[in-house]
Amino acid sequence: MSKVNWGVLGTAGIAKGCTIPGMQQAEHCNLYAIAGRSMEKAEAYKEAFGFEKAYDSYEALLADPAVEAVYIPLPNQLHYEWAIKAMQAGLHVLCEKPLAPTVEQIEEMFRVAEENGVYLMEAFAYLHSPVIAAVKEELPKVGKIRRVESAFITSDYDVSNIRMRRETYGGSVYDLGCYCTSEVLWLLEEEPVRVQAMGTFTEEKVDNVAAALLSYADGKHALLQSGMVLATGQDKRIDRLQIHGENGKIICHFEFNQSGDLHFSVTTDEGRMVREVPTPNNYMLEVENMSLCAMGKAKPHVTKEFSLKNAKLLTQILTAIGYE
Repeated sequence: MSKVNWGVLGTAGIAKGCTIPGMQQAEHCNLYAIAGRSMEKAEAYKEAFGFEKAYDSYEALLADPAVEAVYIPLPNQLHYEWAIKAMQAGLHVLCEKPLAPTVEQIEEMFRVAEENGVYLMEAFAYLHSPVIAAVKEELPKVGKIRRVESAFITSDYDVSNIRMRRETYGGSVYDLGCYCTSEVLWLLEEEPVRVQAMGTFTEEKVDNVAAALLSYADGKHALLQSGMVLATGQDKRIDRLQIHGENGKIICHFEFNQSGDLHFSVTTDEGRMVREVPTPNNYMLEVENMSLCAMGKAKPHVTKEFSLKNAKLLTQILTAIGYE
């Protein structure tokens, strides 16, 4: 079976705990190369996950002619630089969210992808989930949408964590709110006409709580909440998705990027139905999609147009809360 040789630029926690295990499950992915800031760390990942090669610099991995696609789990401020370098090296790129802090930079990233004949996809693994597709499929049953609530709130972190630092584009909106914005954009397929938001900031000048109210042309609204304020170091979290329409409601009982037999309820005048959806590893699904793209057999599930709309909405929220 044909497989794509993947390289991973960096040894971040999300790579170790989420994406690389997903890559191991992807049918058309070959774990070819891992690069770290030290050879010791890269070798440790090579040994743990079965990569064929380890490099002590990102440049060395990009220079390997056998690499066909790369996954970038680096801190937010490095996405733009290394995605462009990888694409200029002729490699397809799966890059963690957010792609970059500005719409203009993201437009440039996609322009570089087009110029070099490669694909760039933002790593919203949960959008590949069949349970999200199932929720969208059920929307007509609740009639005209009046209200959507999306929330992602987690434990807080020590100030040394990149999520809590300004220079790494930390804060709850960048780290968590992007899930909420992408979720409502994906489900509603519509951009708001007005965005209002407020937030609170840490001493490091990153938002630890934010709430946004999105208003739409037809009168519906969406309430988005993000935060890093629950019990420190206890891995607590709140994941919420509720959709209320004129004829009923959808209440979801699963977390972002959760796998397994997931379920949500649809309640209308005809009664309450619980739908269960067998859901594979979301990270495997996104890597498999990107592998097929590299093989010329698919298109990115998360498109350029979608990433730009999401970046625009994030910018509106960040501006409204005073993240400058």
